[in-house]
Amino acid sequence: MNIEFNLTQIIFVVIALCGGVWTLGKSIANMHQLGMRRELQEQFRLQEVTAKARAQIADTRMEGMDSTLKADAGQWQRVERELLNLKAEMPLHYVRREDYIRGQSVLEAKLDGLGIKLENAQLRTLKDAL
Repeated sequence: MNIEFNLTQIIFVVIALCGGVWTLGKSIANMHQLGMRRELQEQFRLQEVTAKARAQIADTRMEGMDSTLKADAGQWQRVERELLNLKAEMPLHYVRREDYIRGQSVLEAKLDGLGIKLENAQLRTLKDAL
């Protein structure tokens, strides 16, 4: 049994095989692209979900920071008010060193004057007794 092929039949068989391989490769590439598209779509969907979750977390953090900043601002206003009250009351409770020294000098001068008067009175009584 001999099988004979002429040149045109061999060319058609080769072309048919090449076309089959080409079609098979193209369908595999299309399936791969579909799979990649699905994977990309899934990745994009996951990224969107993650981005929304992160945005919500960032919003809650920002709200927390806003409330903290408002509370801190209130505390700073309270501290500033107390400091201004302290500045206003300080002259009433605080005596400068120079003022204290001046007051002491006046008291000592008065005591010295009183001491001199007492000495003079004692000397007069001694003089009168002699």
